[in-house]
Amino acid sequence: MNIVVLAGGLSAERDVSFVTGENVADALRSKGHKVILLDVFMGYSDKPEDLTGIFERSVQVSAAVTGITGEAPDLEAVRKSRKDQSKSLFGPNVIELCRMADIVFMALHGENGEDGRIQAAFDLYGIQYTGTGYLSSAIAMDKGLSKRLFFANHIPTPKGISMDKETCRWEFAETGLTLPCVVKPCCGGSSIGVSIVRDEKEYRQALKEAFRWEEKVILESYVKGREFSVGVMDFRALPVIEIAPLKGFYDYKNKYAAGSAVETCPANLPSSIAEKMQHYAEEVAKALGLDTYARMDFLLDEQENIYCLEANTLPGMTPVSLLPQEAKAAGMDFPELCEEIIRISLKKYA
Repeated sequence: MNIVVLAGGLSAERDVSFVTGENVADALRSKGHKVILLDVFMGYSDKPEDLTGIFERSVQVSAAVTGITGEAPDLEAVRKSRKDQSKSLFGPNVIELCRMADIVFMALHGENGEDGRIQAAFDLYGIQYTGTGYLSSAIAMDKGLSKRLFFANHIPTPKGISMDKETCRWEFAETGLTLPCVVKPCCGGSSIGVSIVRDEKEYRQALKEAFRWEEKVILESYVKGREFSVGVMDFRALPVIEIAPLKGFYDYKNKYAAGSAVETCPANLPSSIAEKMQHYAEEVAKALGLDTYARMDFLLDEQENIYCLEANTLPGMTPVSLLPQEAKAAGMDFPELCEEIIRISLKKYA
């Protein structure tokens, strides 16, 4: 197949997306596919190009990847570096190349990639892509909206509220919650802008940090417990994985720095707890309409109560990412996982 792996963009998770994209591109090439790794924002070339036969030289035109640093990228610098300075998210030749592909593998993370906007545009262009559609992507990306659907479908989740920057309650007593609590951007990912708050001063600082990234934030009760994740493919749960950061919580640095967390798959859990967590992951997929693949994050407190935190519609596919580890535990190696994602995604176009 001729495949475009779409990565980069203008998300705080831009660097993570590139590493996901590079891993996916290499895996699909190992299976004999012709793959172009493409930055959705920078595109390919800045002048008119004859794209005939471009998939025959796909490796030469693929984006170069530098890796993940300890800090989120400077998106303003990225914007200024594009030569055409267009306001469009789609860089030069992106739509043309995606229309030429048999399918686009979505390796994007975060805003303008995981929020359904690109999926909606591709639907209008008739471009086939991996992952769930625009509506379920948008719902899952909005943690406030997805939390309401969790409650409506009896999926346990921490108590919480959402606030806009203009109407923010800067006095913690006005929130109706108790300390400690968690403050995070409503639609962010990779734990960017997330803070655990233990007093009033930390609360105001946490709000300022979260509002650096978005105009809307989520406050929710802090749950002390073990961290887990469950991937779901075609509405069927993969084995549960446990994430135990060596220091602090599972933040941006601990997610992507090798050796920062101990990950165990299958998780060391009683079968009854693991099966219940897998059941809730499948229920999340049904409630949000995640019809191809996704990954749900959970906490398990000291009383063995399970709490679902969120759903990730385009989970990371880096060397230390969780979904590939879960798939491996289920007997599926990384190239097979990438092809299975394509197979499931193509079902909706059949």
